[in-house]
Amino acid sequence: MDGSAASGMSIGFTVIWIVVLFAMMYFIAIRPQSKERKRMQAMLSAMEVGDSVVTTGGFYGVIIDMTEEDVIVEFGNNKNCRIPMRKQAIAEVEKADQASA
Repeated sequence: MDGSAASGMSIGFTVIWIVVLFAMMYFIAIRPQSKERKRMQAMLSAMEVGDSVVTTGGFYGVIIDMTEEDVIVEFGNNKNCRIPMRKQAIAEVEKADQASA
């Protein structure tokens, strides 16, 4: 083999290796992250008044009112503990009909 054929194979191998690395990065990092974002968006859009929630801070409560961006969550047995928060602060949702069953 002469020098130009060897360098051509080397460049071709390098390009293939870069493509393989980007494909691995996509399947390891980017794809799971986009799936999780879609799951969270579906969960937040399906929330309704009366659903039990867990906030990102670990507090358990019940949604008592909602707007487009915010929710008002009632915490504990004290009916005076109502806190408005962003929907993005909700980590988990349990539907009202599932909580009673």
